[in-house]
Amino acid sequence: MNKPTALFIDGENISATFASQILKFAPGAFIRRAYGDVAQIRSWGDSPSIRLVHSGSGKNAGDVLLALDALELALERRAERFVIASSDGDFTHLATRLREKGMEVLGVGQEKAPKAFRESCSVFHLLKSKTTAAPARPPAVKKSASLDEKIRAAIEAHSKDGAGVPLAELATIMKKDHGVLIGNLPDKKWRPYFSNRPNLFALDPKGPKARVRCRPNGFSQLSAAAK
Repeated sequence: MNKPTALFIDGENISATFASQILKFAPGAFIRRAYGDVAQIRSWGDSPSIRLVHSGSGKNAGDVLLALDALELALERRAERFVIASSDGDFTHLATRLREKGMEVLGVGQEKAPKAFRESCSVFHLLKSKTTAAPARPPAVKKSASLDEKIRAAIEAHSKDGAGVPLAELATIMKKDHGVLIGNLPDKKWRPYFSNRPNLFALDPKGPKARVRCRPNGFSQLSAAAK
């Protein structure tokens, strides 16, 4: 007999490009939810069977709401199998508590998921990357390339699964590979630099975990304008 299953997705941690893979680990789930700031997880709305749960923009708000809903469901005994899709170690305690209550916990995440979270689950499944590993060295960029093009090349070289590059890491890459010190530029800091160029870059989520991604359409328009 199939156990009643509930799927909880950390929408700010896992890309919606993995939706089809994740759903395969939760067949027949009567609850399928993606949590987070709806401004950051809007792409999850492209999966009609998954409900977006807006948690607000506060730090870790999505994680807290997800954990509360999962524990409430466990206490009500409405589900016996919980599928938690995240690579965030903060869910280690949630997985442990659910197992202590006799629930089956299936973790689904990427390679970056910490060992503690993996081992706290009954079973942990790795999501398969849809792209080959990016080269360690940034692709060659012409000396005449603009700063934005250099940033784009750095992001494409170091981003995995389209998740972008951590803001702090990108600052180090730009200094090491291109000798760029943001303090010498008018914006002074990387966060306002990217915020002032929303047509080229996306910066999310808010806080210390912010990652930078390129907006392909923005660069396409930039190239067309340069011709």
